[in-house]
Amino acid sequence: MLITSSDIVACARGWIGTPYQHQASLKGVGCDCLGLVRGVWRALYGSEPEQVPAYSQDWAEASQREALAEAGARHLIAVPQENMRGGDVVLFRWRSGLVAKHAAILTCDNTMIHAHDGASVAEVAFAPWWRRRVGFVFRFPGVIA
Repeated sequence: MLITSSDIVACARGWIGTPYQHQASLKGVGCDCLGLVRGVWRALYGSEPEQVPAYSQDWAEASQREALAEAGARHLIAVPQENMRGGDVVLFRWRSGLVAKHAAILTCDNTMIHAHDGASVAEVAFAPWWRRRVGFVFRFPGVIA
């Protein structure tokens, strides 16, 4: 099966309006930022590649491990930031020196889709505020341009 960046973006856009719910991943019902990426993965590939352990809101601060990036590296393809494009998964650090703990899917050079606490899944500007916080970029496996 061939997967394109456009397929990923269309799939992610199908989640727009899904309410934020910590640890959830059910389109139209609830998800968090990881749940959005997991849901897109399931739509593209079927079952998830690994079981996601329960995690608290402060999991990154408590562990100080790049757990999200480590999981991304196990299942996605690392991409240099200068080569990111629509359909890629971007992980963000809230501040320099902190571990990456937020994920979004780029839709093009200027926009991204993400789930954020207190809001529904939305497509928003990939503004300078976000760009400064990019920690990692990954591409879904097997994606053609």
